[in-house]
Amino acid sequence: MRKLVLLAIVLVMMISTAGVQAQDEKVELVMGSWRTEDIEQWEVILKVFEAQYPNIDVKFEPTLNTEYNSQIQTLLEAGEGPDLVTCRPFDVALTWYEIGGLANLIDLPGLENFSDVALGAWSTDDKSATYCVPMAAVIHGFIYNKDVFDDLGLETPRTESEFFAVLDAIKESGMTPIAMGTKDNWAISTMGFNNLWPNFCDGENTRLALIAGEANMTDQCFVDTFASIQKWADYMPEGFQSIGYADTQQLFPLELAAIYPAGSWEIPLFNSLAEFEMGAFRPYQPDDRAADDCWIDDHVDIAVGMNANTAHPEEARIFLEWLTSQEFAQVFFDNQPGFFPLGQYELNPPTDPLAAAFLSWRSECSPTIRLYDQYLRRNSEHDTTSVYLYANMPLLLDGQLTPEEMAELTQIGIDNQPIRAGK
Repeated sequence: MRKLVLLAIVLVMMISTAGVQAQDEKVELVMGSWRTEDIEQWEVILKVFEAQYPNIDVKFEPTLNTEYNSQIQTLLEAGEGPDLVTCRPFDVALTWYEIGGLANLIDLPGLENFSDVALGAWSTDDKSATYCVPMAAVIHGFIYNKDVFDDLGLETPRTESEFFAVLDAIKESGMTPIAMGTKDNWAISTMGFNNLWPNFCDGENTRLALIAGEANMTDQCFVDTFASIQKWADYMPEGFQSIGYADTQQLFPLELAAIYPAGSWEIPLFNSLAEFEMGAFRPYQPDDRAADDCWIDDHVDIAVGMNANTAHPEEARIFLEWLTSQEFAQVFFDNQPGFFPLGQYELNPPTDPLAAAFLSWRSECSPTIRLYDQYLRRNSEHDTTSVYLYANMPLLLDGQLTPEEMAELTQIGIDNQPIRAGK
């Protein structure tokens, strides 16, 4: 009897010890992203989370932005990939959910802190599933070297004519005006076309009309947009055809070009590299448009979802719930100026002057998003963005396509989308 009692005590102690060990064991979650520039910032952000949840270790492991989408899709299709997936908005992440790669998070506590607009970027059309937690929006515009503008006596341009007059003055001074290349074709499409079309084509009104079949890419406003971007070629670096996105991210802060067509997402990187004062100006408008009749691309850009096949769903959900909190929104905003949190919280205003400049445009202009991201890239064979816009923008800049031909090519992609084809 005594042996049985002693054996029972030993078993209880072993079970208790095993429980303590289990509680002390760290679970590692890998977070994938296309933002290779953000490693240092995420180290700071994740320390705040891990201080509260010491048994969950989140590793931020980004992939080159040009490879991210295809790599993540391939991994998710194979039932693999990181535990936490940084999500592109609208149709791209929807595809990842539809192939079974992302878990449905619709019951995640904290999602009520986001607007329907924010959630809509990462929800199914019928709203039965939300598969990513919204994080931030970004705003398109132009970042410029204030020292160069001051030395040349230049004012920031508002109209198309003023913009090209500024470029002429910079070029005459011997400096390259625009830091842009076409080797990575998405860059000129995102930072050129999506910067300009809202002011040339009446922004959100035309985007919705395009989806509804009431507007076309061959409309004059889009032809004018392509024509304006084509003129950039005369002001870009020599040999721009072989210059990639990462190259331009160095050209501007190294003072080898005066203007960077981009958006608020570049602020953290440029703050760490540039040794001169920077400013920002809104995307320019056609000459006949009034100053207050303006649009900006205020794009719902980035979110995080859970790999449906993660080995650690409980811990992943804990992290995702933290992403819905005001604490995360503020620490993210503080460490990622230029990324504007989507949670409906009152946050401390930005201390970064560039971020404050971009943010101020929300009170001046109406918002829209990137033209093709919602509904208009669901036919993978005729993906309006990658097959028609991305692939042909370098040819437009190189003079191999006219603006009219560029418009006709992108219209092919639009016509083949299910929402336009009546499928």
